Amino acid sequence: MSTRPPASVRSLDIDDLDLDALAPGIRWHLRWKVAEDGIGRARRIPIIVMKGKRPGPRFCVTAALHGNELNGIPVIHRALDGITLSRLRGTIIALPALNVPGMLRTMREFEDGTDLNHIMPGSLNSTGAHHWAYRIADVVTSNADRLIDLHTASSGRINSLYVRADLEDEHTARMALLQRPSIILHNPPSDRTLRGAAAEQGIPAITVEVGDPNRFQPRHIRPTIGGLRAVMADLGMVAAKPRVPCPAPVICRSSAWLYTDRGGLLDGLPDINEIVEEGQVIGRQVDAFGDVVREYHAPHRGIVIGRSVNPVAPTGARLLHLGVLARPTDVWAARATQLMEPIVASQS
Repeated sequence: MSTRPPASVRSLDIDDLDLDALAPGIRWHLRWKVAEDGIGRARRIPIIVMKGKRPGPRFCVTAALHGNELNGIPVIHRALDGITLSRLRGTIIALPALNVPGMLRTMREFEDGTDLNHIMPGSLNSTGAHHWAYRIADVVTSNADRLIDLHTASSGRINSLYVRADLEDEHTARMALLQRPSIILHNPPSDRTLRGAAAEQGIPAITVEVGDPNRFQPRHIRPTIGGLRAVMADLGMVAAKPRVPCPAPVICRSSAWLYTDRGGLLDGLPDINEIVEEGQVIGRQVDAFGDVVREYHAPHRGIVIGRSVNPVAPTGARLLHLGVLARPTDVWAARATQLMEPIVASQS
């Protein structure tokens, strides 16, 4: 439950986000008009703006771009409730529920079935989903100096707490390391994601995968709050807080999903964060009589980033998301390792 004083909060309906028009020293609860429905009523999503009285960076954090990926919502709420406005430098722009239509339908996609994180930066001259994506990408890229986009696994799957980031960029590498996740996946944003749209505008951005869909998971929420706070402290926006020591993340150079090539009931998958060796059995399928019809083997040594939790696996079902470990010859991984030591030391 929030303990912030009501006098420090102001609510407002807005058509466009104008940070300059918002008074500092106040927590603003904004209901931003993204689009209109078929009878002209405004369709709005929430924005929280915390504007310090001293100038500084503009830090943006977003969640629930996929409507069933909910862990990021309490991450934002609790992280912001722990910030003292009078001591804040710069501005925090938080969008805890980007895909309200999908969320209200308990679905990953937008209401028409479109994945919003595959069509960024959207278009005003296209479908409702593309319009929605354009408005989101525009408000983020117009107002952010840094972006963290919070996600989870999709339905029927589970994830480790891991980060997607371009580790060749020192800014995004620092942001990723400050999350102190289990795994960091080197993943330059050359796709049509919100992270990619921000990067194309020169805004350092990372994606944090915070566990599993359709639930709130304190064991993932708590460390992610610490990660957001650590990034803001690194930017000089808030004071640093001590953090509980934890193992260094495993760094991966790439990853891929493995799929079934026949149907059956799936069992025997390794746990997330488990290292598997080339040739190791990583799953088996049985038929309706319980007889083993297929065993699957790891194509290479790697770490399990995520996996299926649905035993009913027809041909083409996902098995697990396998990360390829960084090599000693990966220069960017060596630089990230060098960055890691002072970051961990300063945060523990």
